[in-house]
Amino acid sequence: MAPRGDDDDDNNNNKLTLTPLPPFKPDLYERAWQSVPHPTLPLLATCHQKSVTVFSLSTLSSHSALTNGHERSVRSAAWKPNLPPHNLCLVTGSFDSTAGLWRWEDEGQGEDGLEVEITGRKKKDSQDGGDKDWELIVVLDGHDSEIKSVAFSPSGQYLATCSRDKSVWIWEDVGSSEADDEWETVAVLNEHEGDVKAVAWCPDNTSRSNRGRYSSDVLASASYDDTVRIWREDGEGEWICVAVLEGHAGTVWGVQFEPAKDIGHFPRLLTWGADRTIRVWTLKEEEDETEDAPRHAWGGLGGIPNTMRRSLKEEWVCTAVLPAAHSRDIYSAAWSAETGLVASTGSDGHIIVYREEEDAEDEAAAQLDGDIVMNNGDANKPDASKLWKIVATMPGAHGPYEVNHVTWCKRYDSGCPPEQRGVEEMLVTTGDDGIVRPWQVS
Repeated sequence: MAPRGDDDDDNNNNKLTLTPLPPFKPDLYERAWQSVPHPTLPLLATCHQKSVTVFSLSTLSSHSALTNGHERSVRSAAWKPNLPPHNLCLVTGSFDSTAGLWRWEDEGQGEDGLEVEITGRKKKDSQDGGDKDWELIVVLDGHDSEIKSVAFSPSGQYLATCSRDKSVWIWEDVGSSEADDEWETVAVLNEHEGDVKAVAWCPDNTSRSNRGRYSSDVLASASYDDTVRIWREDGEGEWICVAVLEGHAGTVWGVQFEPAKDIGHFPRLLTWGADRTIRVWTLKEEEDETEDAPRHAWGGLGGIPNTMRRSLKEEWVCTAVLPAAHSRDIYSAAWSAETGLVASTGSDGHIIVYREEEDAEDEAAAQLDGDIVMNNGDANKPDASKLWKIVATMPGAHGPYEVNHVTWCKRYDSGCPPEQRGVEEMLVTTGDDGIVRPWQVS
């Protein structure tokens, strides 16, 4: 089906084309929830049923599988960052209310060796797909109901899990070394009034302004209670809610911090949900009277008395509502660190791609100053930002099936010119049909 666009004809030169690439093999033949690219290696982890299939982005075929660790469906997965190439670590979150930490190691492989292993692997046993390479090391339990999302902090020190039990748990890696897998619960956050659908950490973007003043340990959570909460660790190691973002008129299905580098401001927040809107939120940064640093900055917490620190709040303002394009719940959206493009998908089976215009920051500044007022309360008639444009639309991306997830990831396949491998981005969608489908964006 040919992609179409919804903008004015005079903007057609800015349009993008979504072209389906050959789907990953084998087909999973059952509902798949999510596909998560490895941060540095050509690997993609897809959650389905009680297992995870790891695909090679080079061959678009199965590399290995994680099985026999959960009693119910695996809903979410996250790669642990900052590990050497021969050491893979994946955490899975399951409807059985547990999270599993898995490892795949080959000490004999250097970086080049693992690359060969990933791109040219031959299964010894086509029946098991090499799943014996993965070992379940630790089971993290404590939630009372289904785990919906798992996420590592940028350093890998913390793991956040969230659940239908309305709580967010934060776990800390307290092992003496990477090989010492010992995790302990450091916070149980119970302020949401409904099922917590997703968690996301703020990226550790040390190149932004006020470098070193912000903690990388900033967590956002999205909930069935129609809100997003922002959490920070205070100077005494207590995790506190510093902001409640209200504006969605339905379940907030997901959240992601702005991933781009060198942005010159604190990363914005992208949220999406059942009200069929995608919203951008900006932190209102206030200069401290006695120190050239924002009041919410990490460095300012230490000197605040504990009674005051508990009431410390941040103000986040909805500075954009992306153009309406979906007819049903938006289940997933992804913000590209490379291009700044946003892609979304959901219950209507459509893929929509949006681009932010270069002068969008002027509109955001006007929002923060109160010169423009966003209609945050009425989901049926949101005041869409004029500086976000729809640049591609693909209806029926998985035929009649719902699409549960979309993500950006680098291309390494043979259809990509060699000089563009590991550079060019593609979209990957995951649906109820059990197909993991890559899309060329051009």
